[in-house]
Amino acid sequence: MSKAAPAKKPAATAPPPGCTLDINDPQVQKAAIRIQASYRGHRSRKELRETRPPRVLDPLKDVVLIEGSAANLTCRISAFPDPFIRWSKDGKELRDGPKYRYIFKDPDVVALVVRDGELADLGQYSINITNPLRPVLRLGAHPRGRSLAGSHSLPLSLVPAKIQKGLDNTKARKGATVTLTAEIMGEPAPDVGWTKDGKDIEEDDRVYFEIGSTNTTLTIRRATPQDSGKYEVFVENSLGMDQSFARVDVA
Repeated sequence: MSKAAPAKKPAATAPPPGCTLDINDPQVQKAAIRIQASYRGHRSRKELRETRPPRVLDPLKDVVLIEGSAANLTCRISAFPDPFIRWSKDGKELRDGPKYRYIFKDPDVVALVVRDGELADLGQYSINITNPLRPVLRLGAHPRGRSLAGSHSLPLSLVPAKIQKGLDNTKARKGATVTLTAEIMGEPAPDVGWTKDGKDIEEDDRVYFEIGSTNTTLTIRRATPQDSGKYEVFVENSLGMDQSFARVDVA
């Protein structure tokens, strides 16, 4: 039994005229050298044009911090080579971690995210930007770099109205002075109201309440048995409301 003849390989197709380069051709080699030199020159000119000390293109702006939410501090900068970024609060460096996140949104936009906002986060924030182009300035952290710092404050905290410490049940003798006090908070400052047995308390020189920045107090002078009942204080602002109850017994 004879073997089948092997199939012939197809002949290589010649490229169209003008589509081949001979790398050994002296003219081709000279052209390659010119292209390479031109690219190097373009790159050097581009880098020279972009290389500069850090500067701020869009400075930090004040933001509002809402309790329990995140605040974003954003700054647009220009710096080449790539800068070293350091954020601080009240002069203390903030470490990148669960509470504070360093964000690089674009080549020229940097941000700090403050998570789970609370009153303790209010303060003066600053950003230090350094690169090795110029000698270090006073605020710089790099041994050979120029530092550019901008300050950023969180001057206002929006906090839902809240009663931090509620009313206590009270027993008093006839003729005594009774006081009920609640510790309150909220920003904007909350409206405060008092009720007795579900009805608004009408103030006079014997029964009245005072509202401070962190507390409110109801005073009952020359208490009588008719003053016994269920007292309620409530606080409310645009972000929420809270209330507290207490029982007063006068005998």
